[in-house]
Amino acid sequence: MPRKNANAPKAATANAKKVDTKDVKAVEPLNPRTTHYEFAGPIGALGVTLLTPAFTYLLYFACNPTSCSIPAISDLQAQWPGWAGLFDAEAIRAYLKWWQLLLMLWVVIPGPWVEGTELRDGTRARYKMNGLHTFVVVIAMQVGVLLWYGPGHAVFTFVWEHYLGLITAACLFSFALAIHVYASSYIPVKNGGSKLLALGGNSGNVVYDFFIGRELNPTLNLPFLPDQPFDIKQFAELRPGIILWAALNFAFAVHQFVEFGRVTDSMVLVCVFQGWYCLDSLWNEEAVLTTMDITTDGFGFMLSFGDLVWVPFTYSLQARYLASHPVDLGLCKSAAIIAVQLTGYYIFRSANTQKNTFRNTPGHPSVSHLTYLQTTYGTKLITSGWWGTARHINYLGDWIMAWAWCLPTGFATPITYFYIGYFAVLLVHRERRDEEKCGRKYGKDWEEYKRRVRWRIVPYVY
Repeated sequence: MPRKNANAPKAATANAKKVDTKDVKAVEPLNPRTTHYEFAGPIGALGVTLLTPAFTYLLYFACNPTSCSIPAISDLQAQWPGWAGLFDAEAIRAYLKWWQLLLMLWVVIPGPWVEGTELRDGTRARYKMNGLHTFVVVIAMQVGVLLWYGPGHAVFTFVWEHYLGLITAACLFSFALAIHVYASSYIPVKNGGSKLLALGGNSGNVVYDFFIGRELNPTLNLPFLPDQPFDIKQFAELRPGIILWAALNFAFAVHQFVEFGRVTDSMVLVCVFQGWYCLDSLWNEEAVLTTMDITTDGFGFMLSFGDLVWVPFTYSLQARYLASHPVDLGLCKSAAIIAVQLTGYYIFRSANTQKNTFRNTPGHPSVSHLTYLQTTYGTKLITSGWWGTARHINYLGDWIMAWAWCLPTGFATPITYFYIGYFAVLLVHRERRDEEKCGRKYGKDWEEYKRRVRWRIVPYVY
C-alpha cells in the first residue's frame, strides 16, 4: 500500500552543476535495458507470484470462525474445499460489479485533474482526484443499507458467506489485469513510437517483467471519455483495495453485532484506526503521485496483486478475527492502544507534511528554519527536523500504527500479529530500494547526506 514521498527533480542552483537534459536524452535511449534484478531475479519473482496468493488462502484457512492458530497439515487438509471449491460464480459477479461501481464513480464524481511529476520523456501524466469522494459514497451506501434494511441485509451477509470466493475473484482479476498491462506494453503508441517503460521492468525476461511491471503508466482510452486518460496504476493504487479494505471491516463489524448482539471496543478501535488510515490516504490522494509506486515502478503483478488482493484481504484480518472471536478491552487498555495509534500517526503525518511543505513552499514559516544539503542534481535534502533524525522517519510512524491495529485482538493467537512482522520486512525492503535509487541519483552527495543523517528508520537503533 503506497505511503512514501519521492523528491521530484528541481532546477539546479547557481552553485549546482548544470546538466543539459536535452543532450542527455539524445544520447541515452528512452527505454534502456534493465540490468539489475530485484527480488532475487526471475526465480524470486516467480516465487512471490506463486506464494503470495497461497499465503492469502492460508490466512483464510488458519484463521476461521472456529479457531485461529498456526494450523497443522491435517487441519488444512480437513478444511480444503478442493480446487473447484475455491471458485464461486456469485462472488466473481459481485467482484466485477464492485469494479463497475468504482469505475462509474470515477466517471461521474467531479474532481480536479492534477499533473504528476515530470517523466523521462519530458511529459507529465494527468490524474483525476476524486478518490476521497468515492470513499465517502461507498461507506455512506453501507451505512444507508444498515440503517434502512438492518444488519441482516445481503450486502453484509454475502461478504461473510462468500469470502473465500471473493479472494479467488480478486486473485483472478489481478492476474488478468497484470497479463493485460504486460501484453499491451508491447503495442506501439499511435505515432509509431514505443511506450515509456519502467527502468526496472525492461529486462527481457518474461517472468520478471510480468511481475515487476514493464510499462510505467499503462492507460486505457475510454470510448465515452476520449479526453480523460484513465491511468490504471493510479486508479488501482488506492481505490479497489483501500476502499474495499474499509468496506470489509464495516461488514465484519456488522457480522459481530449479528452474532453476539454487540460491537466490542476492540472491533471499534480496529475499524476506526484502519478506516482512519484509508480516509487519510484518500484525503491526501495527490501525495501518491510522488511515491515510488507511481514515479518509478511499472505496473505488473506485484502492484496488481498487492493493490487488489493483498491489501483488502490480509489487512482486514484483525477485523475478520474479531467478528467471530470478540475481545473486550476495557477503558485502560483501549486508552493505551489509542495512545500508540496517535503516536504513530503523529510521526507519520507530521514528517510527511514537513517534507511536502519544504518541497512545495520552502519559505513557509514551519520549514524555513530547516537545514539542508544542496545536491549537484538540484534537489535539497533536509538534514534537520524530522528528516534529520532518520532518513525514513515516516516509516517508523507507519510501523508504530501497525501495532495499534493488532493489539486490540489480544494475545490468544500470534496470527493476527503477522502484519507487524510483514510490514517491518516491507518497510526495510522499501527503504533499501529507496537508498539504492538515491545513491545512483545523487552519487557523492548521498554519501555526505548519510554521514549527516546516520540512522535509516529508527533513531539510535537502525
